[in-house]
Amino acid sequence: MPTAVRARGSVLVEQDGPYAMTVPLTRSLYRTTAHADGGRTGSVRTDDGRLDVRLAPPRKKVPGTTNPEQLFAAGFAACFTSALAEVAAEFGADASAARVACEVQLGTTDTPAGYGLAVALTVSLPGWRATDLQPLLHRADAVCPYSQAVRGNVPLTLLAVDDSPADRA
Repeated sequence: MPTAVRARGSVLVEQDGPYAMTVPLTRSLYRTTAHADGGRTGSVRTDDGRLDVRLAPPRKKVPGTTNPEQLFAAGFAACFTSALAEVAAEFGADASAARVACEVQLGTTDTPAGYGLAVALTVSLPGWRATDLQPLLHRADAVCPYSQAVRGNVPLTLLAVDDSPADRA
């Protein structure tokens, strides 16, 4: 059962049990806040105004809108690309030209919530064969904050794709 803590006229619900964060932060490096109004047919914006978008459900395809799954895919792809570059550098490799495609699926589940996500990351790096790239993907998965956030809750597929000169010929 979550623990409720009162603070300055509000109630903070701290998660415990199966929904608790398993690795607490030892130091915060960045913090941001986004506000949503109107759910999937509303808008979302950040406190600093750098993100301000209108939302529409994925099936509606309303011009000038996005949806939460697209925002999640964009964030995961960018974060994983940075994690891959960090890991590659540890091995003396340059992954700055890596291409990461993040596919996020929204679907139904056999759980009480009824809905869930699945994620697939497809990664290529110019000059690299998939068999050589795959170990770096697993190491990047271990350090990527998005990967850590979904681990044990969202199915994640990592796919390395050949991108060596022989493969392009």
